[in-house]
Formats: sequence, structure tokens, C-alpha cells
Amino acid sequence: MTKQKERIRRYLLFMIGLFINSLGVTLVTRADLGTSPISSIPYVLSLGFAPSLGTFTLYMSLFLIALQLLILGRSFPRQYLLQLPVSFLFSYFIDFSMKLLAFLKPDHYAQKLLLLLVGCFVLGFGVFIEVAANVVMLPGECFVNAVSMTYHTDFGKTKIIFDSSLAALAIGISLLLYGKVNGVREGTLIAAVLVGMIARLLKQYSLQYRPILLP
Repeated sequence: MTKQKERIRRYLLFMIGLFINSLGVTLVTRADLGTSPISSIPYVLSLGFAPSLGTFTLYMSLFLIALQLLILGRSFPRQYLLQLPVSFLFSYFIDFSMKLLAFLKPDHYAQKLLLLLVGCFVLGFGVFIEVAANVVMLPGECFVNAVSMTYHTDFGKTKIIFDSSLAALAIGISLLLYGKVNGVREGTLIAAVLVGMIARLLKQYSLQYRPILLP
């Protein structure tokens, strides 16, 4: 396989992973038990204002890219600029997925929990495919990576702190805007634990059995 064909294959794989990622975010959100930590602030804002979840996700992505520029300065890698088109595409995918799965309105807690777990698996699978493509990361991961490189911190621990901070900020924003906690519930914690775990397990499985997905 030529380098050009390999590059095209990787980007196609990444876009597939990005779409699956958006489906996972939507499933977790539709479960109505909170959303994933990275989507918590956009989701809380979307509950009270006109812009959609996808639009608020785009705003947050652009904000995280700006923070990366401040942190890295001249060390900002050129390939990180790919986050811009990726952010717009992901925003579109989220809004499309929210409309596509609008019929999902579970009534009972068991149904909500089941939908949440399915969403976590789909989201974890999407993250796994994005990582396997190895071309670019979403702004959330790029921001964590920028902090890790600049301040020499462990990526995994920094990611946990980042996700926890987002959830805490989302709670604060919700209390400020609505006077109560909206959009952040037990599902947020479950997603924070399960999604990364599922992505890691899929990676370990793929390395053991060497599927077509991995180069």
C-alpha cells in the first residue's frame, strides 16, 4: 500500500470513528442520566439556550484550541490545526445523531441505564477507532496532551483531572443558570469510568489478534 493510500485509509477510518463517537455521545445523552464529561458543559448550556448541543460543542472545541495555542506557543504542532475542520465535522455529526436518535426517550430507570451502557460501549468503540487511525485527536485530548507535554505530567492522570474539572464546572454553570443541577448525573460518572476502560480493552484485544483496523 502506497503512503498516499495509507493516509487516505487512516483519515477515512478517523471519520468513521468520529461519527461513531457522535452516536455514542447521543446515546449517552438520550439516556437522560447525564452525559459524558467532555460534553457536560455544552449539554448544560444547550438545555437553556437556543444553540444546539453540536454548536456548543464546537464553541468549546474552539476554546480548547485557543488554550492550546496559549500553552504551547511556537511549539504548537502544525498538525494540530486539523482540529479545526475536525471540530466542525464533529459538531455536525452530533446534531445529525441527535436528530437521528430523537425517538429514543426511555421512561424507566432500567431502560435509561441500559441505553447509557450501550452508549458508553459505542463511544468507547469510536474512541478506539480514532486512536487506531492515528492522524489527529479531538480538541479535548489535544488539550490534555498539550498540558502533559508542557508541564511534564502523566497523560492519564491529567485526563482524569480534566474530565473531573469539566463535570464540576458543568455543575457550577447549571446551579448558576437554573438553580439546580441539570445535565450532570450518575451517568456522567459511569461514562467517565467506562468509556476509557472500553477503549483500552478494545486496544488490547486488537493488539493481541491484529485485526484489519490497526495498521
